[in-house]
Amino acid sequence: MPVNAKEKLEAAVFDSIGAMMQAYAEEAVRIAWSDHRKRLDWSDSSIPILDALLEGQSADDPEFQTRLWGGYFGEVLRRQFGGEWSLTQYPGGVAAVPTLEVQGSRLYPLMKVYRRLTMGAGEDLLSFYRMAAARLGVKPKM
Repeated sequence: MPVNAKEKLEAAVFDSIGAMMQAYAEEAVRIAWSDHRKRLDWSDSSIPILDALLEGQSADDPEFQTRLWGGYFGEVLRRQFGGEWSLTQYPGGVAAVPTLEVQGSRLYPLMKVYRRLTMGAGEDLLSFYRMAAARLGVKPKM
């Protein structure tokens, strides 16, 4: 019996948070193509494609969707801005969440994706990307 993506990823053992986020991101690329015929290519130009994919996804397992698409979004940020994954406590939160540490700043791509899933288009990912680029002093490619 084939194992679905969620079961496969949740059963996996990773040697680091970075390896886990990379695995979720790679699965997001696969699912974007196989289920939606959308190509995610790790570039900042794929952010609007990802944002469109998130429309309507919240009703279907928001926790897994957050890890899946947030892993991809975080990997785009990491590849564009540099940085390392870590687990840190989200401000005001009680649990540690995957965090991207870039140039002394902390970015919470999974939390941003969760907000996009649960709050809608007003939480668009491209605006967040541009804000992060400006804060980090990186000129966005798009």
